[in-house]
Amino acid sequence: MMLRLLSAIIATMAAISVTAAEHTVQMKNQGSTGIMVFEPAVLKVAVGDTVTFQPSDMGHNSQSIPSMSPAGAKGWTGGINQAVSVTIETEGVYIYKCQPHLALGMIGVVVAGEATNIEAINAKVPAMEKALLSNKGRLREYLAQAQ
Repeated sequence: MMLRLLSAIIATMAAISVTAAEHTVQMKNQGSTGIMVFEPAVLKVAVGDTVTFQPSDMGHNSQSIPSMSPAGAKGWTGGINQAVSVTIETEGVYIYKCQPHLALGMIGVVVAGEATNIEAINAKVPAMEKALLSNKGRLREYLAQAQ
């Protein structure tokens, strides 16, 4: 009986790891939509997928914003000039930033499954935009794509 249970658990874990996808987001000084961007800026994934934030140019990082992520979600903070890989474990919308370039609007969006917390995120956009010196409409544009 115990052997069957163990076999079932292993088979389930193997099936989950086979179906999980891997995604890459580039951190760039200049991208197709302007300066200081993540590409893609809006990424839709499944819960269980892994996202790797890869510095294409020097001086960037990727850091989740806890107040603009699903409740209880595990956050991340990548080092400057270092790739960071994150397995998305909670459904919802995650807003993340490049800490050195936040004032320039270097932000991005990951949507895992359904955008269950989009209303809460939208309510925080005006306060976030006050912290930006440029690209103030960028987050609103990204969130429109996330819905």
